[in-house]
Amino acid sequence: MSLTPWALIGLGNPGEKYTYTRHNVGFWWLNFLAKNLAAYFKIESKFFGEYVHINWHGHNLLLLKPTTFMNHSGQAVFALLNYYKVPLNQLLIIHDELDLPPGVARIKREGGHGGHNGLRDIISHLNQKNFLRLRLGIGHPKVKQDVVNYVLNPPSLLDQQVIEEAIGRSVEIIPTVLAGEIEKAMHQLHSTN
Repeated sequence: MSLTPWALIGLGNPGEKYTYTRHNVGFWWLNFLAKNLAAYFKIESKFFGEYVHINWHGHNLLLLKPTTFMNHSGQAVFALLNYYKVPLNQLLIIHDELDLPPGVARIKREGGHGGHNGLRDIISHLNQKNFLRLRLGIGHPKVKQDVVNYVLNPPSLLDQQVIEEAIGRSVEIIPTVLAGEIEKAMHQLHSTN
């Protein structure tokens, strides 16, 4: 059992008008997990977001949905990690991924921001890029100029359904991630989609 908490941070934009947009699938993921664990988010101003602290599979989990808007996600991530002294190897960022089709979820150990402004701001605040990401595919509009409009709109009902299925599958492998068995978790998840 790990006494040091894990931070599971989903990316998205605050406000009702963004709730069902593709850019908010990181929030969808945390909402799914919290609902299954009967946990309820509350606004926590010192972490610039909605936050809940839970125990799951013998691990302390800090769940956070930043309310800073996507492009300033790093402020919330930094505040939470700094307050609880969470090591970078116990940080998981959950975010939308244009380069994966809807219904596909992938774990990535580290890397750049790939044009994702939330990741860009987190890397800037942490001055590090070696943290785990859970990438939830939303597909790509094919034309670069359409990306902003695409991510800030809801997916089709079919895409929403397969994204939600990917969220369910990816939540199932989180206990394996928490146990430090990242390769095993990647194999479990990547072989199902």
